[in-house]
Amino acid sequence: MFYWKKGNFKLSAFQIIIFGFIVVIFAGTVLLMLPAATKSGSSADFMDALFTSTSAVCVTGLIVQDTATYWSVFGQAVIAVLIQIGGIGVVTVVVAIVMFTGRKIGLMQRSALQYAISAPKVGGIVKLIGFILKLTFFVELTGAILMAPVFIKVFGLKMGIGYAIFHSISAFCNAGFDLMGITEPRSSLVAFTGEPLMNIVIMFLIIIGGIGFITWDDVKVHGIHVKKYRMPCKVILCFTSCLILLSTFYFYFIEFDKAQWEYLSGEERIFASVFQSVAPRTAGFNTVNTELLSDLGQAVTIILMLIGGAPGSTAGGMKITTAAVLIASAVSVIKRRDDSQYFGRRIDEHAVKDAAAIFILYLFLFLTGGFVISELEQVALPVCLFETASAIGTVGLTLGITPALCTASKIILIMLMFFGRVGGLTIIFAAVANRGSGGYRLPKESIIVG
Repeated sequence: MFYWKKGNFKLSAFQIIIFGFIVVIFAGTVLLMLPAATKSGSSADFMDALFTSTSAVCVTGLIVQDTATYWSVFGQAVIAVLIQIGGIGVVTVVVAIVMFTGRKIGLMQRSALQYAISAPKVGGIVKLIGFILKLTFFVELTGAILMAPVFIKVFGLKMGIGYAIFHSISAFCNAGFDLMGITEPRSSLVAFTGEPLMNIVIMFLIIIGGIGFITWDDVKVHGIHVKKYRMPCKVILCFTSCLILLSTFYFYFIEFDKAQWEYLSGEERIFASVFQSVAPRTAGFNTVNTELLSDLGQAVTIILMLIGGAPGSTAGGMKITTAAVLIASAVSVIKRRDDSQYFGRRIDEHAVKDAAAIFILYLFLFLTGGFVISELEQVALPVCLFETASAIGTVGLTLGITPALCTASKIILIMLMFFGRVGGLTIIFAAVANRGSGGYRLPKESIIVG
């Protein structure tokens, strides 16, 4: 573990990442409290500004004030910048700025960056940053160009271009912020349920950002030769595909076959099924009214939200590799194997322990947050659990209760959003960075489980 020291002040790479996110969140809060940030010209409430800034930096998308009708063009620009910084990572942005100024990247920055983007090694980290910035610019620009005709047709040239840029950034960064409240408050992309271009572009932006920069680096190096990819990248691609296919099957044949969805045409049902399978993986856009989802549909969505995207991506959540490692561990127990494995490679034992710790921590925070909010607000528990899953998964989907929550409940969601974006291990290791076992091991004794 690398530490940055100045006098008696010492920070680990994990603590630097956390501190960086906190600084950007509060800077965003200050900017959003400026009178110029609201359409009314009056200063935003501190809690509203803090919640919005946290949601943007943590690329969540939960809102307490409608982005299109409450915030001015300046405020919306601030939100877009915060989303961009939070999406590619605070440390990544800082290192990129240092690179552009011509200064040398030190060991402290390289070490922090390795953990921030889940890079396998420190070597080549600066080159990887260049690739991340180029990929981000190219994908977001392409997404904006493709969506521009649709938005221009609805909102005119100037506003249409601005909308295309904003939604491209929001989709690639898996943020879920939208500006569609100008037509109908908090409607997200419901107006485009059956619009092929919007659906396809938004979904591809979400997936490209959600599978992680390390995966795309493997694609750049090895092209279509999937066998040459690193094992984690194969796991990410395989499980992402399986989740999308299985959940699409559920939404098309089960959820959207229910009476409340009879208004969907055949084409809209197809697009809605795929979109609802992709977006809950931390993006937060929706093309159907989530409040109409059945209890089972809400439960499936909660599972997708908790799993999230890939490590080192613009997505948050527990991470798809965590779920994959837990499944591999279960399979190894069932098959009486000594080790968990994927694609002919053994999974490190520490990764299995880390995955179990993350799962338990996410489950505990998700449930506890839901229980507390339900008690504070006297709202049905399933509805509150949907909101807490959306927060800790950095998704942004909602059943409509977030704006009306009390201050204490909003603080709980803020903490969950922060935890979900920064990452469970980052916070755990930041808290125990200076602790160790002292080099000794306790006597071993068996315990019966199951």
